[in-house]
Amino acid sequence: MSPFSRRVLLRSAAATALAVPAGALIAQQASAGSPSQPKAAGLPLKIVNNSGAYDNASIHLYIVGNDGTNQCYVTPEGELRQVQLSDNGPDGYTDYAISLSGNETTVQLPEMSGRIYVSCGEKLKFKAVGSEQGAALAYPAAWVESDPNYPVVHDCAEFTYKGGAMYCNTTMVDMFSVPLAIGLKGASDQTTGTLKPGARAGIFDQVKGVEAFSRLVIDDKRVIAPGHGIGAGLFAEDYFASYIDEVWSAYQGKDLKVTTNAGDFTGRVAGDTLSFTGPASVSFSKPTTTDVLFCDGALAAPNDGTTGPVAAILGAAFNRTTLLSTADQPTTDPAAFYQGDLTHHYAKAMHAATEDGKAYGFAFDDVGGFASYIEDGGVKEMTLTLTPFE
Repeated sequence: MSPFSRRVLLRSAAATALAVPAGALIAQQASAGSPSQPKAAGLPLKIVNNSGAYDNASIHLYIVGNDGTNQCYVTPEGELRQVQLSDNGPDGYTDYAISLSGNETTVQLPEMSGRIYVSCGEKLKFKAVGSEQGAALAYPAAWVESDPNYPVVHDCAEFTYKGGAMYCNTTMVDMFSVPLAIGLKGASDQTTGTLKPGARAGIFDQVKGVEAFSRLVIDDKRVIAPGHGIGAGLFAEDYFASYIDEVWSAYQGKDLKVTTNAGDFTGRVAGDTLSFTGPASVSFSKPTTTDVLFCDGALAAPNDGTTGPVAAILGAAFNRTTLLSTADQPTTDPAAFYQGDLTHHYAKAMHAATEDGKAYGFAFDDVGGFASYIEDGGVKEMTLTLTPFE
């Protein structure tokens, strides 16, 4: 697993922003120099509109994130600038939109960590907050009905570009709306995130067809991830409770083996605690449905080389509902994932929709290499494609 995998990377760029998405932004801080000065030509980022639903004039691009110290945005000219409170206009919001033109729009991407947002039909409302010395952005939270961006069709990809290397992914951790594919050219040609023909509509239909998940579908705008659905009152906060209880009961009487790069861990449940022996002694309290869906709380993964890797594998196994069927984790056969009626049907739909079977349906979806994530240490070009709205 790459040290730049999404759950390691995606944290601090929006850490001081309001309404920060569950995925947050890429945390590995890129050294980008002074954010207020024009940068030398960066990485060519090509934006291709194959949506079939929106013309170029209706699509707006935003590149926002951090330079390792400050929250920043990228201008149409490829300059990295620090967010300022004075960026807010008369309506109270910034306008960092980059317009599309022609079959391909190319923007020079500076070294930074962040997100590439696309909005369709309307511009997004990013608000600069805080102080002039440390201004941050309030990011869109489209799972919150009162958020000003709730009516807008939009989505994003995430990246860190540093030292000539690119680490990037498409993400459905918070929601799914706009079909996006990413590609890198450098040491090799790579793509991920491409949906099968008709898959956008298929995702909406598949999620809507499962009663427990059906309210997560918001018209034809987006499908909200179930973790956010709990906060919005659209998803049961005890959805995984019976499965969690069964797992806890099963491993009171048998061992659970978890294999990590640090070595093998063997665990047993006693009371409300799952304890492992191995390269280190690590333990986990009994998680809640919210912990499972956000891969946090009792399943939080610190960057300590022992508890973190075990937590990630447990989180993936809970979300993929493989813990009862397999006592040797991680499970690497995707045919075994999401079986039965009580499973993560949102993540299941996302993986079924992509051409390569990879998606970021939850934060630990990189376990086993099933995430829509690619990297290149000598990248020459990046492409973000809006694929058909079918």
